[in-house]
Amino acid sequence: MLTWPAPQIPQLPGQGGPVRVRDTSTGELVVAAPGPDATVYVCGITPYDATHMGHAATYVAFDLLVRGWLDEGKRVRYASNVTDVDDPLLERAEATGVDWRELAADQTALYLEDMTALGVVPPDVYTGAVESVPDVVKAVEAMLAAGAAYVVGVPDTHGAGTGDVYADLSADPGFGEVARLTRPEMVDLFAERGGDPARPGKRDPLDPLLWRAARPGEPSWDGNDLGPGRPGWHIECAVIARDGIGLPFDVQGGGSDLRFPHHEMSTSHARLLGGGHGARTHVHTGMVGLHGQKMSKSLGNLVLVSRLREQGIDAMAVRLAILDHHYAADWEWTDEVLRTAQARLERWRAAVSGNGGPATEATLAEIRDAVATDLDAPRALRAVDAWAERSLAGDETEVGAPGVVARAVNALLGVRL
Repeated sequence: MLTWPAPQIPQLPGQGGPVRVRDTSTGELVVAAPGPDATVYVCGITPYDATHMGHAATYVAFDLLVRGWLDEGKRVRYASNVTDVDDPLLERAEATGVDWRELAADQTALYLEDMTALGVVPPDVYTGAVESVPDVVKAVEAMLAAGAAYVVGVPDTHGAGTGDVYADLSADPGFGEVARLTRPEMVDLFAERGGDPARPGKRDPLDPLLWRAARPGEPSWDGNDLGPGRPGWHIECAVIARDGIGLPFDVQGGGSDLRFPHHEMSTSHARLLGGGHGARTHVHTGMVGLHGQKMSKSLGNLVLVSRLREQGIDAMAVRLAILDHHYAADWEWTDEVLRTAQARLERWRAAVSGNGGPATEATLAEIRDAVATDLDAPRALRAVDAWAERSLAGDETEVGAPGVVARAVNALLGVRL
């Protein structure tokens, strides 16, 4: 799958790091990538109602991580996916009378435009669920052969290879280490977020679907000995991450609503496919709300990046509005949040318009340290605010200072001035 164009990232004097992030599983601040190479897998969109502000906040957050790693001098390998076949997508396509393939293609294209406008560094590996089917089939066959999966028959089907395939979680002693929830909490969330704990024939209510046998009216693909069908959600990400960046990898990321079941399940699959290895660290972004509720497709209370752009809103103001909140915090999108970001962008652009300005060494160091310390974008914004205030007040002690700050804001925060 084609990704979007990469933004130009200016070179800065010196280097930052090491980047530390808060590991969801332990609550500890850890070095995100301890070696010279850094690998991250960020769960992508299911392409309908793209790109809402919750999406944008997640991908801007992990863009900060990539930028911090690059500033640290790491060789970065970044993978992501598009879940371009899934029950919610099929349901939306049926409800709107649009072919599911057309809906997925249109919304994916819109997402690429939004990411380009927001200056997000694209993934090196960008794979759709449909593209991944042959590899998923091989992975599920391997799990069956290893006794880590089993078949549950589908009513009104006959013969071998015509059942749904489920992972046997008892084969993974590490299951539960990502979200660290109680079993009742897991069962409740599994049911709420697309799981099927009440499915008859399963060995455990929490066992997740790996391969869904073909049903009438649903898209399906050749599953070799599995029979025709399509992948489950969690195995898709495990296989794309394994094949794209290898196991183990440094960081698995996404919204906090993916912590369970998606990241718990996909990590379990990765361990079973990769000799006990998955993601070393899990990092999750907070939820973005609107009018007191979490912004979500199901509720329809969405602020779309594309709509803001159509209204003439500068995408850099949208990015600043996101950066004004720590990635892990839940926050509310309001008109005031956007107005504050627009005013900040105008102020920063005015501050870097001259030939001279306040000394930059301390400001650059503060931005770097803020990004390296759990991607603390609000702290970085305050550092630029302080420099801009002195610049607008006429402090011109350093020739070329505006250019240094503009390059730093671009390289580390992804904001083009």
